[in-house]
Amino acid sequence: MMEAFVLIIVKPGNEEKVYNKLKDKPMVKEIYRVYGEYDIVIRVEVGNISELDKFHDEILRKIGDIEMTETLIASSYRV
Repeated sequence: MMEAFVLIIVKPGNEEKVYNKLKDKPMVKEIYRVYGEYDIVIRVEVGNISELDKFHDEILRKIGDIEMTETLIASSYRV
């Protein structure tokens, strides 16, 4: 499994819409509304980089209320 964190900037006032479009996607394991430069942070689990590409292309890029994303691919874990 591969884990990534996606930092999302949403068009003002549309955070709830974006949350509702992402919350039931099986690869989205956690979703948070946050304060600061980004509006939403999601933790995504996929099998490989191709599945992450597919998630970006087929899900994130089709949500018109998202202005920008930044994806951080996890390289190690600390328990």
